[in-house]
Amino acid sequence: MSDRVIDLGELRHGAEPEEPLPRPPRAAGRPLRGALVLLLLLATLVSGVPLPRREVLSLPAALGSEALIAGDLYLVVEPTGSDGSQRRLDAYRLPGGERIWQVPLPVRGRYWGMSLRDGMLLVAGYEATEGDPPGTVTIALDPATGESRWQQPGSPLPVSGGGLLLETGDVERGGTLRVVDSCCGRVRWRADTPTGYLTFRFNGSGVDRLVHSTADGRVVVRDASTGVVLAEADLWNSADGREPTEGLEMGAQVVGDLLVTLGGGSTTVTAYGLDRLDRRWRTELDGAAYSSECGPVLCFQGRSGDLRAVDPATGRQLWTGAGWIAISTGAGLVVAVGNDSRAELAVLDPVTGAVRGQLGRWDLVTPADAGGPIIGVRPRPGGGLLVAELDLAAGAARPLDVLPDASGNCQSIGYQLACRKPAGGFGLWRLKP
Repeated sequence: MSDRVIDLGELRHGAEPEEPLPRPPRAAGRPLRGALVLLLLLATLVSGVPLPRREVLSLPAALGSEALIAGDLYLVVEPTGSDGSQRRLDAYRLPGGERIWQVPLPVRGRYWGMSLRDGMLLVAGYEATEGDPPGTVTIALDPATGESRWQQPGSPLPVSGGGLLLETGDVERGGTLRVVDSCCGRVRWRADTPTGYLTFRFNGSGVDRLVHSTADGRVVVRDASTGVVLAEADLWNSADGREPTEGLEMGAQVVGDLLVTLGGGSTTVTAYGLDRLDRRWRTELDGAAYSSECGPVLCFQGRSGDLRAVDPATGRQLWTGAGWIAISTGAGLVVAVGNDSRAELAVLDPVTGAVRGQLGRWDLVTPADAGGPIIGVRPRPGGGLLVAELDLAAGAARPLDVLPDASGNCQSIGYQLACRKPAGGFGLWRLKP
């Protein structure tokens, strides 16, 4: 069910691409190294040893299918049936690409999420229902055989310490929260939630706090593992001294150890301790739309595209970047400079806002492992993709490869890159670190 294609590279003629990969800096001793490289190349040619060839593993994926790499599995949800509403899940073992099982999915609809958690393969999607809005469903399978283990409504989020959070309902109708055991779907705790907004805090292993807020200012904080209510208060009716009509557009937002509310026309930002809802500080940030954690600082994105950094301990504004959009954090803060498709990526010092380095124009590839390299790709003039590793600590893009037979929609697994191919399906390339 898979085939191997030998990638012999390409002959290059004419001018360099319009946007070449960044060149490494010059260093002392280059003439000597160049001579040594030339001698090695001549020795290779004289001995008749062929140049190294790179294998590309071809992975099937029909038009309209959803593909994902989870662990050492390549998973494809294929539409089947006359109307395409039924789905089949195929699993292939990496790095060889052998198909190990194939099963029909029991619920009709479109599936959009697959993950491995606590020894279970979780497949989530939209359940097709007649006359009602589609709900979400989670199906747990044995990753070794594809055998179904359990099925419940809701989309899954991992819970810190084990288990899965399943949420059903919506902002307008209210809903239900349940935490279940990954192995068998047994319910640990359950709570009904009124109309309002739900947000979460993630630590390294999953969700550890749930926050539900309503339009009239009621906020409830729960421990995700046990469901115990840690704090509840009417925040912007009493302590904040605001009218209910001045409430929040997006509900309360969790950022690190703080719960942040945005309200009022100016906009007023108020921060509370998450576990006790004790007020920490208040500041005015005109046009602030949402907040995010940017390493040691809080980032507030404005409706006009401006980015502002705030000290999480005091609420003091540290710096402002006009036209910057925060898109990632890590060893440095990555921002998109400009708001169009030609936006450049830059690495900032999160505390001062100083530019550490310019990365150029790249589409970030989400790594399968949290500690994996950060890979960037961009279209190559004439077709294919340019590939680089983005070093956030150094603020530089290091060229890795040129993939002439890749079109995009990439996923990375360490220094392996799976991308859709123009002729259909995916290819799995081993990059050159």
